[in-house]
Order: sequence, then C-alpha cells, then structure tokens
Amino acid sequence: MNLWLSFLVGFKEIWAHKFRSFLTMLGVILGVASLLSMFSLTAGMAKGMREYMTQLGGIELVGVVKQEVPAEQEYKWEISPGRTVQDAEAITKIPHLVSRVTPVVSMGVNVIAGPENFKGEAVGIWPDYLPINKHNVAVGRSLTWLDVEQARHVCVVGRLVVDKLWPDRPDYNAIGETVLISQRPFKIVGIFEFYEREEDKRRRELGLPQGVKSASGRIRSSNSSGRSSSRFTAFTRKNSTIVMPISTAFYEFKSANMVGKEDQGPNYTLDQLLFQVADTNRFHETLDRVGDLLRVTHRGIDDFGFDTREEWFDRIEENIRSVRASGSIIAGISLLVGGIGITNIMLASITERIREIGVRRAVGAKGRDIFIQIIVESAVIGVIGGLLGLVASLGVMKILVAISPGENAPILELNNVIISFSFAVVIGTVSGIYPAFKAAHIEPIEALRYG
Repeated sequence: MNLWLSFLVGFKEIWAHKFRSFLTMLGVILGVASLLSMFSLTAGMAKGMREYMTQLGGIELVGVVKQEVPAEQEYKWEISPGRTVQDAEAITKIPHLVSRVTPVVSMGVNVIAGPENFKGEAVGIWPDYLPINKHNVAVGRSLTWLDVEQARHVCVVGRLVVDKLWPDRPDYNAIGETVLISQRPFKIVGIFEFYEREEDKRRRELGLPQGVKSASGRIRSSNSSGRSSSRFTAFTRKNSTIVMPISTAFYEFKSANMVGKEDQGPNYTLDQLLFQVADTNRFHETLDRVGDLLRVTHRGIDDFGFDTREEWFDRIEENIRSVRASGSIIAGISLLVGGIGITNIMLASITERIREIGVRRAVGAKGRDIFIQIIVESAVIGVIGGLLGLVASLGVMKILVAISPGENAPILELNNVIISFSFAVVIGTVSGIYPAFKAAHIEPIEALRYG
C-alpha cells in the first residue's frame, strides 16, 4: 500500500475526530514539552556551572598545598624549605606537561590615593598568574617578566579598586596614577575588565535597574557601614584584585619577618603555588611528575599535596546526570501514558471501522496492508503530538527563563529537539503495533458480518 496514501487516510481519520484525537495526543504533547524543557534546563545548569568553574581557573588549574608530613618523616620535617620560588622554577622544566606556573605571595595592605583609602589584599605573582586565573586586562598592559626581573613598582588592579579610589571617575581610566600600597608607591599600568554574572550583564546591556546609581552613573549598592560596594558578590574577589611582581612583593613586604621587636630575617615562603595542566588527558601523569620534582626541592619531605578541581568537576557532572535522569523518567512516564492513550484510541478506531476493514480484505487487501495502515495512522498521531509538544515547550521555556538565574538559563539545543521529537514518533509507532496486529488478523467474513 502507498505510504503517502496511508498518511493521508490517517490524517483524515484524525481530523474527523479532532477532539478525541487531541485528547489522545495530550499525553504525547506534555511528554515532549517536559522532556525538551528538562533537557534545556539541565543544559543551562551545566553551562552555568562550567562557566563559573572556568572563571575560577577550570579543571586544569592545580594548587600545591601544605599538608601534614607522614609519621615516619616527623623527626626531620624542618629540613624542608616549604613552598618556594624554586618549586615553581622546577615545575617550569616540564613544559610538555605544564603550560603555566606561578608562585603567589599575599599581603593585607592599606591602599591610598589622595583622600581615598581602603584595606584590601595584594598578591605578588609571575605573569602566568593572569591567564591561569582567567584575568583579562581591559585598559593598559599586563605585568611582564621584565617587571619581575627589575622588581618594578607597578601593579594591575581590578575595577572595584578604581571605583573605591576614584569614585567619581566615569571612564575608570586610572592608568599612570600612583597609589600608596602600605606606604610604598606603585604605578598603575593596567586595569582588569569587570567580571559579573551573565544575568547582571544582560540586565545592564538592556538598561534595566541593577542597584543604586552613584553620581557618576555607576551601579552601586551600600553595605551596613554605608560605604559603596559591588553587588556582584560572586566576582567581588576578582574585581578587587591588586597584582604586582613577586620580586617587588618579596623586597618590599617579605624582607623582614618581625616577631615582637626581633627581625627573624626574610620570609620567602609562598602562600600559593599554582600551575596549569597542559593536557587534561595526562592529568594524573602530570601530578606524578610534579610530585617527583617537588620531593627533590623539599629534600625528600612529603609536606605538600595537590588541590585539584577534578572531584568538583565530577560531582557537577554527576549532579547534572542525576537531574537529567530524574527528569527523563518523569517525562518518560508522561510519554508512556500518551502511548497507552494512542493504543486505546486505535483499538476504538478499529472497532468502529471493522466493516471497512472487512470490505478491503474482501476486495484483495492483504493483512500487511491493514497492518501498515494502522501503524501509519498511529505514527501520524505521534508526529502531530510531537510537533505540538515542541510548540508547547517554547511556552514552558519562557517561564523557565523568567524564573531561572541568568547564568543557569535554559538552553535550547538542536540535538535535544531531535531526541524529544523522535521519542514522540517512536511512542506513536510502537503504540500502534498491537492494534495493527489485531486489525491485520480480522477474518473478512466475520468483519463483513459485523454491524
């Protein structure tokens, strides 16, 4: 039998019983809408989590951290110098495994520019610190190796630093300005871009209100002390960054270690040691190789460990898979109910058309022709239900976009659309198998006698 003719007959049958057919499709429509919405919501969640993780350095970022020495090494732990610049220099000798590395020292500082001042944190770093932590310079330049070698008094600062020191400067351009960092003069050579959530960025671009505007037109809010502060708390730390060459930080802030009134001498240990894995497929190999190098620089003492994002990343992926599986089960139940409805309506249709089936068999139609006809009609219900389900999912998506955080807003992906629609077609087709089998085995004489 011609498939196109079967399709037209099926569509005609659906159109002849519009309300009944719509009720039959309703389960499929809701199933497809819920399935596609669930796929889109989990895709948005995954994107938001991965972007946030990327802002913090990504899975390839590894930190070398202090840890307790093994019991068998407790008697000689003092021979280890701890984390030092020598550790970073040793790690740079395996560029095929490690793409970037930076030692980090942190200092609590008081920053002054004219009448304005605030207490914050400054870090001494190598230039690799910026790409490792996903910092981008918006104005001016980044730190260079020449700055480190010559221990220059230069720094790159975040936008919140400029906002606090020059609150009425609308262009945020403080390049060339000199600030006092704990009474040491530093020249600002670069300013980082402003980091914010996607939702806040979208609202700002659309001109929607985000907070209280200052006289300069900046979006600001107030804390309990009444001083202005950024409302973008997730990125406050990055926006408040002050970075300088690590050599300058050592000479200016670490060259003396005062205990009471006694100078204990320079303190050149690091507060952080970060590196970036070149190839995540060789992640564990890289950790093993770096561990071997650090045992040499630490004189055989295992007083260090690795802080990785691997477990965090795996946990995120596991949570996403769990949400997707739960949503799929719920949507699958809805589709199953829709399939049962299709089976029921096709059985009713066969009962109504049994004499027609008998006539067709009597004039030469074969059982497989009847089987194909019923299967095609059932598939047509699935196709139309799937298409209506895709349309319904657009309405559900608008609701989800309105109530979801901007960074986790649902994302409509083509492969998820295809999967959701395919499920509807498969459910429609499979649901017609039993009615089609039953119709194909109706005896012509009995069918003609019916009614």
